[in-house]
Amino acid sequence: MVGILALWLPVLVAAVLVFAASSIIHMFLPYHRTDFGRVPDEDALMDAMRGFNVPAGDYVIPQAGSPEVMKSEEFQAKARKGPVWFMTVFPPGNPFGMGSQLAQWFGFCVLVGIFAAYIAGRALGPGAEYLSVFRFAGTTAFVGYGLAHLQRSIWYRQAWSTTFKNLFDALVYGVLTAGAFGWLWPNG
Repeated sequence: MVGILALWLPVLVAAVLVFAASSIIHMFLPYHRTDFGRVPDEDALMDAMRGFNVPAGDYVIPQAGSPEVMKSEEFQAKARKGPVWFMTVFPPGNPFGMGSQLAQWFGFCVLVGIFAAYIAGRALGPGAEYLSVFRFAGTTAFVGYGLAHLQRSIWYRQAWSTTFKNLFDALVYGVLTAGAFGWLWPNG
């Protein structure tokens, strides 16, 4: 068994590697550019929505509020008529300034590394074989980075192609985490 504190270096190195890889994936590689489509007549839709002054938050349209209302003919007619939306509204201004999100992403990378350290550290002792460390840390990291993406396709009908691209990213992040842990695993 190896304690989490003894694994602080692989946690941080893995977080830096994943952070760098995700930056490369999203800034330079083209495969995520099709994750979000463009609505017809975007300007007109934005002008129409602006008049409602919808506060930042997460919304569903139509919104039932309860199972009873969801079963009502009035709600069912609204849903059939459409459009049906799940949407996140950002505050106006510069919603694409990413300083806060990047800091949170790095914190998340550290958190996934801590879980990988906990699982691998409980399963393996000092001086464990590289491949054993790789397997435990990598699988845990993949689960942390990837499996929650499946819910977006299951419940919110996100395109499965987007989910599979995110799972591929999670595999890359898992391999990088696994490699950092295998390389920096304490010898004893």
